[in-house]
Amino acid sequence: MERRVRVRFAPSPTGALHIGGVRTALYNYLFARQHGGDMLLRIEDTDSTRFVPGAEEYIIEALDWLGIKIDEGICLDAPNGKGEHGPYRQSERREIYHQYVKQLLDSGHAYVAFDTPEQLEKKRAEVPNFQYDARTRMEMCNSLTLPAEEVEARIAQGEKYVVRFKVEPDEDVHVHDLIRGEVVINSNILDDKVLYKSADDLPTYHLANIVDDHLMEVSHVIRGEEWLPSAPLHVLLYRAFGWEDTMPAFAHLPLLLKPDGNGKLSKRDGDRLGFPVFPLEFHNQKDGTVSSGYRESGYYPEAVINFLALLGWHNTGDQEMYTMDELIAQFSLERVSKSGAKFDFEKGKWFNHQYLQLRSNEQLAEEFLATTGDAGVSPAVNMTEAQKVALPHVIGLVKERVNFVSELWEQMSFFFVAPTEYDEKSLKKRWKEDSPKHMTELLALLETQEDWSAEALDTAVMGWIAQQEYGVGIVMNAFRICLVGAARGPHIWEITNVLGKEETIRRVKVALETIKN
Repeated sequence: MERRVRVRFAPSPTGALHIGGVRTALYNYLFARQHGGDMLLRIEDTDSTRFVPGAEEYIIEALDWLGIKIDEGICLDAPNGKGEHGPYRQSERREIYHQYVKQLLDSGHAYVAFDTPEQLEKKRAEVPNFQYDARTRMEMCNSLTLPAEEVEARIAQGEKYVVRFKVEPDEDVHVHDLIRGEVVINSNILDDKVLYKSADDLPTYHLANIVDDHLMEVSHVIRGEEWLPSAPLHVLLYRAFGWEDTMPAFAHLPLLLKPDGNGKLSKRDGDRLGFPVFPLEFHNQKDGTVSSGYRESGYYPEAVINFLALLGWHNTGDQEMYTMDELIAQFSLERVSKSGAKFDFEKGKWFNHQYLQLRSNEQLAEEFLATTGDAGVSPAVNMTEAQKVALPHVIGLVKERVNFVSELWEQMSFFFVAPTEYDEKSLKKRWKEDSPKHMTELLALLETQEDWSAEALDTAVMGWIAQQEYGVGIVMNAFRICLVGAARGPHIWEITNVLGKEETIRRVKVALETIKN
């Protein structure tokens, strides 16, 4: 009988959740949902020195915003965890780990080491490329070189120690990876990793994640490529515990790479090129720094999900826009790339643009009014009721020009606030010597126009231009500057339709009084 698919996302609460970690969570979620399995969230907080207050809550909120639903473990509606395999914070599982440390010591797969940092540093200075392993362990201060009575006495006296895994030399360790195939690493390149530290009475990642994955019945470990070198050690640990038959399948995901140059994507790249590398804005309570987030930058969660899904995974066709349900149906580890994915942040904007276009004008109007205070768009906050009624229509005229709701005001402000200044570049290029004469004549025509529809205005104005043998572009560009303040905006009759006759005429008069040739 096949095992139930159970995957886990196990971040450390050491700061904001990196966008690479979000993609790892997403791929785990898609895989679990596709197979009708469970998505677990476990907090790996064994490194107490790097703990950042608020980081755990940030992780939970970020996953919830993105629509990555947690079936078991720490989640928004169960901050202390839900499920039958808890606790789900490693710091709360000390007693559980103790018994497994003892099991490895009793079976001879691990040993106690008392080497101080100074002793280890001295050894590194003496031995080039020093590694604590089968070749050097018998020269060190540990339970393999000391009498049992002395080891017991040192521990009883409270001397600090670590427990190291005993790696047997010259053995080929096979790791079957669902993305990379068979990976073989000789044990000679592995050191005797520290599994437990008495100083904080906590295991290291290597022991804790093996024990937790086993006890939580995890069937697949889908994690970043940076953990591939540790996989042989983890295989050896499963074997040492006698759990090889229930060892999870491994899949190591490719790295997210810098948009330019080589190497792994970092926060510095985002700061340098002006894009977020975290899902939500993060206020670090340790050092007071603030890091930008996709949510606060105006991205839709579905755009971020769609963007991330295609950074390392590709489908068979040319489809780029996927709903979460479509991703769940079509995702497969077989189509995850082995090589790293360049982080194209401009493509992320493109996805947000596409999702913005899919929203109704009414939805966008609500979002705009809800965020104008944050975006610093104070005039919009003071819109009249009539202007708010017109807002969805206006948004429909300009939304194709923007990637984010926060960019709408720049494109449509002139509909609601008359220009008081006129763009110098537009004036230099579009306001000609005869423009005041043309605008004065046009003003007279507009004042007599009873039918203010786009069709009627177009017929009347174009007829007048043809009769006077004026250049259409020369007249209409100057007219646009009068209404908008610059040479931009949607079709001119769309603008006059929204402004109405009275405001259109008023703006032309103001322009004639203000603009000096």
